Amino acid sequence: MKRTIFTTAAAMLCSTAVMADVNVGNPMALTGPIPDLVAPMAQAIDLAAAHVNAQGGMFAAGEAYNIIRADSACDPVAAVDAVTKLINVNSVSAILGPVCSGSTIAQAESVSFPAGVTTLSVSASSPAISEMEDGTDLMFRTAASDAYQGVALANLAMEQGITEIAVSWANDDYNAAIAAVFAAAFTAAGGTVTANEAHEPSKASYRSEVATLGSTSDNLALFAYYGSGGITLMRNALETAAFDTFIGADGMLSDEVIEQIGAENMGGVTFTTSASDPTTPAYAAWAALAGGAGVPASDPFVPNSYDAAFMLALAIEKTGSDDRASVSAALRSISSAPGEVILPGEWAKAKSILAAGGDINYEGAAGNQDFDANGDVAGLFSKSSVVDGAWSATLLK
Repeated sequence: MKRTIFTTAAAMLCSTAVMADVNVGNPMALTGPIPDLVAPMAQAIDLAAAHVNAQGGMFAAGEAYNIIRADSACDPVAAVDAVTKLINVNSVSAILGPVCSGSTIAQAESVSFPAGVTTLSVSASSPAISEMEDGTDLMFRTAASDAYQGVALANLAMEQGITEIAVSWANDDYNAAIAAVFAAAFTAAGGTVTANEAHEPSKASYRSEVATLGSTSDNLALFAYYGSGGITLMRNALETAAFDTFIGADGMLSDEVIEQIGAENMGGVTFTTSASDPTTPAYAAWAALAGGAGVPASDPFVPNSYDAAFMLALAIEKTGSDDRASVSAALRSISSAPGEVILPGEWAKAKSILAAGGDINYEGAAGNQDFDANGDVAGLFSKSSVVDGAWSATLLK
């Protein structure tokens, strides 16, 4: 592991131990279908590391908390390659990320689970992640499962008076899973799914798919990444006036959608995403820190990203070592009661309490981070529509 005492003859004579830094691997989708969504998430992670290092660093020696970043590209193969290098070459203590569900599942099954390395994802939300745990307690995430978001979106559709809808979903782990949850919940609530069709990502045109779906309903539930077909499909639908209403989830929630489609064409568009309660002391602390650093505090998964980076540092600090085997249990300990409440940015306070043998309970920017048996958090969701040319979000209760 990285926190090792390297001893030379000279060092032994001087009775001096040299401690290495604490390294955490951070596979992020820096390229691929959602780079604009990911950029502020990476900023939030870097801000958490900066707070740790500015307030005493790790352990008594004040070692640096380093984020070792790699590009997982929202692609399972790239994620496996990136995490393999992070674990086997960079010898990281834990994995912070990846962003996309397919990447998270692939790297865990192929690399991090076999290596005994804890994964704390910042945004992967497929319900399948809850079901893949093998009893080793190595998978956690700071964003709620789409098992919850799909239901919230179905309820929102019904509240908007939508009683029948066509469903189109990109053929990948994230979009397929949330589409399935949405369709089941919408039907259970009394709605009718008029068509439920997969589409392949990154096609030049979806006119054929749009024509088929549009013949069944004026409403479309679109589950896609904006950069790998979502914008193109929506543009094709608008060009042919196939639908009056679009709903969907966070894979489409990007400023690039407004730029490409045009705000004037998005009056009937509503997307949901994980959200934070802005009335909590934890969020107020986060918003002040983010504002001072130029990080967009309320952008999708940005608070979750800060929480994940800060919590991994707290977990490693609690153990007094960056030994991989101890991270999982410590992560559960620092994120739930009992213990003194720690808010975003309060590294020095947490460090002092832990050094004295006390317990802490981190309350996050994204909300309560108490993990259930599957490493999941309950989370909150918001709905976003375009107002005055920009996304405007409202918390779903």
